[in-house]
Amino acid sequence: MKRLHFIVLISLLFSWLSFSQSAIIRGVILDEANLPIEGVNITANTGEGTATNSNGFYELKIPFGEDVTVTFTHVSHKRVEQKFNLKNGQEIEYNPVMLIEVEQIATVIINTNTRQSVDGVTSISPQMIRTIKGAQPGVENILKTLPGVNISNELSTQYSVRGGNFDENLVYVNEIEVYRPFLIRSGNQEGLSFVNTDMVHNVDFSAGGFQAKYGDKLSSVLDITYRNPVDFGIRTDLSLLGGSLTAETISKDGKFSGIAGVRYRNNSLLLNSLETDGNVEPVFADAQTYLTYRFSSKFHLNFLGNISSNKYNFQPENRQTNFGTLQDPVALIVFYDGQEKDQYQTYFGAFKANYFANDDLTLKLIASAYHTTEQEYFDILAQYRLGEVNTNIGDENLGEVEFSEGIGSQLTHARNDLDAFIINVEHRGDYNIDDESTVEWSAKYTHEDIRDRLVEYEVIDSAGFSIRPPLFSQTNPQPYEPFSGPLVAFENTRATNRVQINRVQAFVQYSKRTDWDGNEVFYNAGVRSHTWNVSGDGITDNDTQTVISPRAQFAIKPNWEKDMLFRIASGLYYQPPFYRELRDSEGAVQPNVKAQQSFHVVLGNEYSFEIWNRPFKLVSEAYYKGMTDVNPYTIENVRIRYSADNNAKAYAYGLDLRLNGEFVPGTESWFSFGYLKTEENIDDRGYIARPTDQRLKFGALFQDYVPNMPDLKMYLNLVYNTGVPGGSPSYADPYNYQLRLRDYRRADLGISYQLVNPEKTYSSRWKTPFKELSLGFEIYNMFNNQNSITNTWVRDVYSKQQYAIPNYLTPRIFNVRLSARF
Repeated sequence: MKRLHFIVLISLLFSWLSFSQSAIIRGVILDEANLPIEGVNITANTGEGTATNSNGFYELKIPFGEDVTVTFTHVSHKRVEQKFNLKNGQEIEYNPVMLIEVEQIATVIINTNTRQSVDGVTSISPQMIRTIKGAQPGVENILKTLPGVNISNELSTQYSVRGGNFDENLVYVNEIEVYRPFLIRSGNQEGLSFVNTDMVHNVDFSAGGFQAKYGDKLSSVLDITYRNPVDFGIRTDLSLLGGSLTAETISKDGKFSGIAGVRYRNNSLLLNSLETDGNVEPVFADAQTYLTYRFSSKFHLNFLGNISSNKYNFQPENRQTNFGTLQDPVALIVFYDGQEKDQYQTYFGAFKANYFANDDLTLKLIASAYHTTEQEYFDILAQYRLGEVNTNIGDENLGEVEFSEGIGSQLTHARNDLDAFIINVEHRGDYNIDDESTVEWSAKYTHEDIRDRLVEYEVIDSAGFSIRPPLFSQTNPQPYEPFSGPLVAFENTRATNRVQINRVQAFVQYSKRTDWDGNEVFYNAGVRSHTWNVSGDGITDNDTQTVISPRAQFAIKPNWEKDMLFRIASGLYYQPPFYRELRDSEGAVQPNVKAQQSFHVVLGNEYSFEIWNRPFKLVSEAYYKGMTDVNPYTIENVRIRYSADNNAKAYAYGLDLRLNGEFVPGTESWFSFGYLKTEENIDDRGYIARPTDQRLKFGALFQDYVPNMPDLKMYLNLVYNTGVPGGSPSYADPYNYQLRLRDYRRADLGISYQLVNPEKTYSSRWKTPFKELSLGFEIYNMFNNQNSITNTWVRDVYSKQQYAIPNYLTPRIFNVRLSARF
């Protein structure tokens, strides 16, 4: 461990001696018919140069921090010149249209950083997402280091944002909303994130105060854009946890392009490190594709498809959990019999047609279908002993339970099946009134057909006595009279539901960028409407409900010497109930559950500055959310159970800070801090902490390399979250149980060596087939912290009390990774 700390310390010290990199310009050069031009010579007055490939694509590196003139020339097209002055490491997209005989038309430089600043959106580099994998690779592994985003379970891709739960986050891929499975109850069962990071072109994330064009959720938006290929390529990634293969291509005429990827994941390395021993087979796989066909310069057709198969088979054998204190150690020993078999099959397909009527008007038609079939079957008998631990060093029985305070057994059973089919048809459009003003609109219809069978029960035996539910009406006259009542399971839920939900959604919004007395100003105003109706077998009381959501943003960049930007966003955000929010704790569907309402106010500031002649940015956001018609819920691992009753009100407020920049020249790193307080008042009984009340959060993502060996790179991913309320035993009053889980502390380290660097030329024959090749190893949970995700409640037969036994997450784990691009 000391040696490991020394390596990290040396890497941090080397960072201050590192050197910087240049800025990058890339894009596609088209002719008047929007067809790519091959062989365009691109030169900079500083000496750099390149040329477009057969698809019109180019990439040029130029020095940063100075005026650079780039010239585009072609034998049959008019010459184009453009001046640039970019920051260190900045990447922009520049797409000129080259004409033949007439004057060159104006071109557009797409600087995503400026757009995201005024919109309150955080952008994440796709290269960073592909490089920094983590225990659960995906976009979520980077999100957990952002302020306001909380993930305290490395086995899960679910995240909560600013006091919301896992169901309150929108996810879009190329403007198409995507879904996740319904029945997942633990991170162990979770498969791959929907987003395939090897296919990603752009990642935008908003933690609140987002625009009306995004849907009706209470917390956040993750907006993913898959890329349109400009050349043929293959990318592969292999590790001890699985692998992925992605291929992309484009036709010679540039009309057809496609990218497809397959992924395989086996979490045995992670799950076999948990305290519960047994035979576990967690196998997850999926295949995705994104295709584009350009019928003409005006009409493009896209297809997004995904098929995934997730299987989780588990036969537990035994478990020992030590807890308590050094003076009073306690251990739980469990012996298991039985097994669990879960399976989740999902199919998703979407067509998106784009019609570019002219330079100002774009019309889109999107049709998608999502089908999931899920089963959750288990019968597990757990027999436990709870008692004092032998702490005598040198004793042959050291660590064993010597005196049992609790003896009992628990039988859990489930036969849960769900079949859900969701279709969407949407029209979207945008019209540029002028160069600074845009109107966007949409109308969308959704039909959800869900068939659900829920059969669960739990039988608890403590010291030879079957434990009855405390709310059971029949009294027990013992010991004065024998009890002759029937044996009743401690928990028993049985329901069969067939539900259809029809939704109609629409929005319109207006955006404008202008100049006000020398200051740059941006504002956006819009409104959403959402109407829905619930029907199905046995549902007669099904009123149609409608909500209206006005939202607005305002940002100003003062004409100051210091580079500052201020913004404010506010609006109403509704979350009409999805199927899980309609189903109460007994499995019954309550069709008239109202939409939860949240009023957002977000105040933000961005301060851009330079240290050591390198760019940095400090982003600060203060927020408040006042919530009414709240549907209370409990969280167990990643399973959410709603009361299906709008009988609460809540609030959340906090402060998010993030400092990012080039702490090491040529790399992006950041440090983030978040403070959050969220409470709810159920049935006017007073405010208590919500299940997502994550008070303090610290995250860091640090990248470095060895100055004399820049191909030897390192990343460090740090997360610290204070504990959330750990739940309560079944039938317990949450007002009497506010025990919190221990703080979540985790550090992941990755070190890699780039055997083939795309910026270099190699003479070795074995290296020439590769565009990139790297080999590395990763250490998950580097400091071997014991983090817990939930509590198991066990009875003490003598004191009649219940102990909260922590369910620990993964310890320190080593992984090896090989990545290549052809």
